[in-house]
Amino acid sequence: MAIRLLLVDDHVVVRSGLRMLLENEADVEIVGEAGTAGEALAAVANLKPDLVLMDIGLPDMSGIDAAREIKRLHPATAIVALTIHESEEYFFKMLEAGASGYVPKRAAPDELLAAIRVAAAGEVYLYPSLAKLLVKDYLIQEPQDRAQHPLNDLTEREEEVLTHLAEGASNTEIADALNISPKTVARHRENIMRKLNLHSRTELVKYAIRKGIIRA
Repeated sequence: MAIRLLLVDDHVVVRSGLRMLLENEADVEIVGEAGTAGEALAAVANLKPDLVLMDIGLPDMSGIDAAREIKRLHPATAIVALTIHESEEYFFKMLEAGASGYVPKRAAPDELLAAIRVAAAGEVYLYPSLAKLLVKDYLIQEPQDRAQHPLNDLTEREEEVLTHLAEGASNTEIADALNISPKTVARHRENIMRKLNLHSRTELVKYAIRKGIIRA
């Protein structure tokens, strides 16, 4: 089934370029476009896209605030930021607002497509240069987090699931790899989040990077 995608950027030329790129992908269906945050919120409500690909610099509201509102009203909708901003401030604020991916506009098309597919599968996409910011952030917090996030509280199976999650695998892919059902994977995932006191996919990925489960 194709990923139903909404394009959000205040520049028509940018949206046209993205449409030309994405329309060639069999697993992506562009269901609409928006040039402002207000238009984006209305389009998400009407079109129910699987994923919103959006800029941060919008004329009526920041993409950060728009992302936060979209996730509040439509929590199942994935969001990927496509932006010129590569600063730590924008990066963390967008992730905290609920984005599942953050891609610079200078990125190669393959990187953007990877971000869309990973986010649509319910995972977090980390652009390599920006992932290093997560490492820096969590290394600073490491002494406190070590006490709060005891890895040895996890069962052997939960550690296996955590490793696959950190590598970006979907629930279905993990189920196939471990020969268990996707529902069982989801249950393990909930237990992992609870035991490690994590509250989002982003926190889980940051934890995995800091612990060396995956590397940025």
